[in-house]
Amino acid sequence: MTLEDFINFFTKNTGTIIEYTENHFTLVLSAVAISLVIWVPIGLLLTKNDKWAARVLALANTIFCIPSLSMFAILVAIPTFGLGRKSALFALVLYAMMPLIRNVYDGVKNVDRNVIEAARGMGMSSGRIMREILLPLGIPIIFAGFRITVVMTTGIAAIATYIGERNLGRFISEGLVRSNTPMMVTGALIISLIAIGLDTILGVIEKRIVPRGLRINR
Repeated sequence: MTLEDFINFFTKNTGTIIEYTENHFTLVLSAVAISLVIWVPIGLLLTKNDKWAARVLALANTIFCIPSLSMFAILVAIPTFGLGRKSALFALVLYAMMPLIRNVYDGVKNVDRNVIEAARGMGMSSGRIMREILLPLGIPIIFAGFRITVVMTTGIAAIATYIGERNLGRFISEGLVRSNTPMMVTGALIISLIAIGLDTILGVIEKRIVPRGLRINR
């Protein structure tokens, strides 16, 4: 493949590239948003019960080990989901379970117990301790899980093309079938740029919300 081949493919298929990029981007953002709403609160609740935490984390690890194509195939076979975005969203949210819950749990649990006991000695309630101590001190680990989830979701979303999603993964799958290198490279390149771009933006946000003392220690 030459640069000219790549440019020709890009110029001839600009409309399709934009459509697939938008579909890919919205799928990723929807999955991440739903995952944050579900898994972060659950991760915080699990910090209060280690027995349940072990069970839920074991389940999350098991789900995470299921190959993505197999997961999509299982969901498609369920009438409620079928082909399309429902199955893709559900699968991506399930995959986000492990990194989000794990990092929220670890972030809170890794806070120095002496700091927590000192806060209790000052009469702080459990809610205040969570808001003012555990979350601020655990945010570096929690945010790392968030960044992992975003990058991972961006990549796995490409597999959803096999269940009817019209996203950038279609360029890769159809490019393989047609032995069309420019098509494959276009899909792979844009997916990589989305992942790198989102991770870079999150890195900037992380520097702003992570307390300076924690950033220096890191």
